[in-house]
Amino acid sequence: MSEVPAQLYQAKRITVIARGADVLVREYLLGAGEFVPWHHHTQVTDHYYCLEGTVLIETRAPAARRELHPGESATVTPPTAHHVSNTSGSPCRFLLIQGVGLYDFVKEE
Repeated sequence: MSEVPAQLYQAKRITVIARGADVLVREYLLGAGEFVPWHHHTQVTDHYYCLEGTVLIETRAPAARRELHPGESATVTPPTAHHVSNTSGSPCRFLLIQGVGLYDFVKEE
């Protein structure tokens, strides 16, 4: 499983919590206006768990928009295109658990 370089994201901080052959757990801290660009995964499912602030998760096909607040979670299954952002004026922090499968990051327009 390869790690996505932090420079692909506009993120204040990305911390690897755990990494295995087919699972990756990271903690994200997004500042105001920061985001993870539109992308999808071939195999891994993204499990988001909000720790602080508000995390906005948007998907295509099916089109959806979901705001997560502390203690709330959401799942995005492959190959659904998705975008994650902080649209608030304060930082947001969330866990991203990815697996089970080989990790990839396929950028979308």
